[in-house]
Amino acid sequence: MALQFQNLAELEALCTHLYVGTDLTERIEAEKALLELIDSPECLSKCQLLLEQGTTSYAQLLAATCLSKLVTRINPLPVEQRIDIRNYILNYVASQPKLAPFVIQALIQVIAKITKLGWFEVQKDEFVFRHIIADVKRFLQGTVEHCIIGVIILSELTQEMNLVDYSRPSAKHRKVATSFRDTSLKDILVLACSLLKQVLAKPLNLQDQDQQNLVMQVLKLVLNCLSFDFIGSSADESADDLCTVQIPTTWRTIILEPETLDLFFNLYHSLPPLLSQLALSCLVQFASTRRSLFSSPERARYLGNLIRGVKGILENPQHWEFAPNSVHYLLTLWQRMVASVPFVKSTEPHLLDTYAPEITKAFITSRLESVAIVVRDNLDDPLDDTATVFQQLEQLCTVSRCEYEKTCTLLVQLFDQNAQNYQKLLHSASGLAVDMAIQEGRLAWLIYLVGTVVGGRLTYTSTDEHDAMDGELSCRVFQLISLMDTRLPRRANEKIELAILWFLDQFRKTYVGDQLQRTSKVVRPKNDVSRVPEKAWKIVKVYARMSEVLGITDDNHVLETFVTKIVTNLKYWGRCEPVISRTLQFLNDLSVGYILLKKLVKIDAVKFMLKNHTSEHFPFLGIGDTYSLSDFRCRTTFYTALTRLLMVDLGEDEDEFENFMLPLTVSFETVLQIFNNNFKQEEVKRMLIGLARDLRGIAFALNTKTSYTMLFDWMYPAYLPVLQRAIERWYGEPACTTPILKLLAELMQNRSQRLNFDVSSPNGILLFREASKMICTYGNQILSLGSLSKDQIYPMKLKGISICYSALKSALCGNYVSFGVFKLYGDNHFDNVLQAFVKMLLSVSHSDLLQYRKLSQSYYPLLECLTQDHMSFITNLEPPVLLYVLTSLSEGLTTLDTVISSSCCTSLDYMVTYLFKHIAKEGKKPLRCRESVQAGQRLLHFMQQNPDVLQQMMSVLMNTIVFEDCRNQWSVSRPLLGLILLNEKYFSELRASLINSQPLPKQEVLAQCFRNLMEGVEQNLSVKNRDRFTQNLSIFRRDVAEALRSDGHSELCSLDMMS
Repeated sequence: MALQFQNLAELEALCTHLYVGTDLTERIEAEKALLELIDSPECLSKCQLLLEQGTTSYAQLLAATCLSKLVTRINPLPVEQRIDIRNYILNYVASQPKLAPFVIQALIQVIAKITKLGWFEVQKDEFVFRHIIADVKRFLQGTVEHCIIGVIILSELTQEMNLVDYSRPSAKHRKVATSFRDTSLKDILVLACSLLKQVLAKPLNLQDQDQQNLVMQVLKLVLNCLSFDFIGSSADESADDLCTVQIPTTWRTIILEPETLDLFFNLYHSLPPLLSQLALSCLVQFASTRRSLFSSPERARYLGNLIRGVKGILENPQHWEFAPNSVHYLLTLWQRMVASVPFVKSTEPHLLDTYAPEITKAFITSRLESVAIVVRDNLDDPLDDTATVFQQLEQLCTVSRCEYEKTCTLLVQLFDQNAQNYQKLLHSASGLAVDMAIQEGRLAWLIYLVGTVVGGRLTYTSTDEHDAMDGELSCRVFQLISLMDTRLPRRANEKIELAILWFLDQFRKTYVGDQLQRTSKVVRPKNDVSRVPEKAWKIVKVYARMSEVLGITDDNHVLETFVTKIVTNLKYWGRCEPVISRTLQFLNDLSVGYILLKKLVKIDAVKFMLKNHTSEHFPFLGIGDTYSLSDFRCRTTFYTALTRLLMVDLGEDEDEFENFMLPLTVSFETVLQIFNNNFKQEEVKRMLIGLARDLRGIAFALNTKTSYTMLFDWMYPAYLPVLQRAIERWYGEPACTTPILKLLAELMQNRSQRLNFDVSSPNGILLFREASKMICTYGNQILSLGSLSKDQIYPMKLKGISICYSALKSALCGNYVSFGVFKLYGDNHFDNVLQAFVKMLLSVSHSDLLQYRKLSQSYYPLLECLTQDHMSFITNLEPPVLLYVLTSLSEGLTTLDTVISSSCCTSLDYMVTYLFKHIAKEGKKPLRCRESVQAGQRLLHFMQQNPDVLQQMMSVLMNTIVFEDCRNQWSVSRPLLGLILLNEKYFSELRASLINSQPLPKQEVLAQCFRNLMEGVEQNLSVKNRDRFTQNLSIFRRDVAEALRSDGHSELCSLDMMS
């Protein structure tokens, strides 16, 4: 559909198809048609038409999106045109404040981008794009809707200024952000705080949605101001750790005013939950202010105000169910303060021994009080969000061990009281279900809390008395475990079971196995009068009370209790995936340490599991329709742990291994029989998925050549072809193909040299041949699926391709196959798998290669293996394929993932070195290796036909070194030398363009930097020469950074040139 013939109605219809359409074909067509709009010379007029005459919000959204792409192009629009666009949008949103929120947001983002990119634009001796704050103040004087729009503009501008656009030079971003920080950010914060004071000055009408929205936007603005990257540290936002906020010194007066903190604490208490958590997030930023901003007395007063406010929050019992993120920040604050106590050298009392137990008590009582409200009002239960619960408990464990006697006394009292109430309800015929649910919820919290304080022993200095207290608490939980298990399966509570598993894991970490030897003090039992050596009769203090009450005298008895609990859970909780997966993870953690393994294999329950791992005894191993295919994942964990236990005494006993594998043998034989008779296909598929996951767990645990050989002999030749047939039949069902391909990838891993078979064994080659067949089968079949939608392409296709690449990489780097043998004997399995690699690669776009992390993490290391050891394959690629590979390398060099960019540098280095060596030998008459000479000639011819490929990569690497935050400088330096030696003319042009773009005083300094870069570097790629260049490059990067560090306008020109 030609763009010039589209009227307004047609454009709006396309917008609707694009944003809300359900028909995939129509959506794809709409994408194609509307992409033309962005590149059209009529784009601006069309956007104006959509904004002024469009009848749907989606038409206005499209206009905003197009404008955003227009103003962020590498080649910017003229200054006058950008000013017109900004003024037009400001007038537009001012005249239509009731637009859809997402439209207003998109239009304001355009204003923010224009302002940032034009921050240093000068016209008639003034910065024309810095009037935005004055423009916004006019909005703040209007209606509530206009005021909201004004605040959103400031908020978006602050965010945009803080946002690093990695497609542009980071030095330019830093310069703009620093200027914005110094000229505008403080004024924005003061303005936002004054708006909040106005809000508090008059009674809040929380029923007014506009009022709520205004407060929310102002709080977001304050948070954006306080979260600004003031010094260019680029903190990792995904990290759990909270970084210090580097508040500028010019903000001291704002921060030191007690009214500032009071304002946000008052807002926290006055606002509803959705808004109060924003107020608390602001307080967290204030609490993280750098200490160098204050003098000692000032800091003491500041922290005093902060702690008083936090105490006020914790004393408010109505906020437990609101804003779980708030609890996280509060606990983080207290955890850090308590953890710092051993390092405090001040003589002044810190009072943490007074306040920390109160904090712990407040947390415990608020959790218990919350249960009744959750049950009776049918609210979301915090216990259902186990990730948040675990996070909070891990923070609490440090705080809880401060003045532990008080916390332990409280927990003992609460546990006894609630356990008695629970027993009464169990024996009461008239007990209400609601009362039972409340009591079970409280017990679940108490078990979590006991596990937490026991685990806290590892984070805080403990005494013998503390260990005895741990014993008192642990006795109660172990007694409750016995009570709960005796009532299975009649009465079961998932939340209590998950809490019990948390407690057992914390007890394991603290008092069982290796940890016991490292951390525990010991005492002699009173009744021990034997002459046994001291080490033999020492026991941990924690077991003293447990010995009296439960007969548990040491960690051996505890292990028996653990395993009994694991077997009970696997037997009775087969249909509850959360309990099963956590139980199996606990078993897996137990099976990691060698000392524990030696003890575990002596326990009868472990022997039972090793001989009876079937669905008859453990229902979660069943394959019926009642089990979800996603639940099968836990089988891998089960068999990993089980195989570790088997390996302890296995040695070379093949009969023992065969007995262990018997249930899997029966399953495979059943599959073979059904395959041959062609019936019950769904049952076969589910059985194969289970088998693949089981075998992957077994293979993962086999880390010796002897044991791995037993598994290979069991699988080949009988069962591996079955897996290939499954891939061929169900290639379009990732639920089936993914487990099988992951098993293949695991089998190809030469971990601990387990695949280094005997010299007389062909197993390495046989394994690779089977892998080749499976990868080729999958590759050919998956390409028959055709084009897939964006939401289907990864699960249906790219995930499988990434696993195939991972398996192939393991084979190529495993050093257990001599690949030259294949060609020597006319075996085409190696060639076939490489061709399958190429076919799959060409079906993937460059953007997808980098967008999907797991795909890029398997593709680039595989390419590194190919360029290292199989350059003959690379040089034989068709020119379009080779161009695709080199383009993917070029794009990978710019990625933020240093592992991927380093891998790309290594691959490029191998290729450049290969080409350089070929050119060096070109003048000589070769007497042999004619084939390798021809391969080098092909690569040289390709590079001569496409000189821009290597030039582009040199430009990218130089740009990274000179202007970016290069975190893998050594990796970048290795291919850069070869590129310079191969393209000296282009390198000279790059050097000249950079030097000439600078003012005259700097040109000589930069010229000297480039002369020093190549000083002492010879025209070869020897290791010694490379190391010299790497050293020079490090000095070059430092000297150029110093030379360019100025406020000159020319710096920005050079940056744009290099980008």
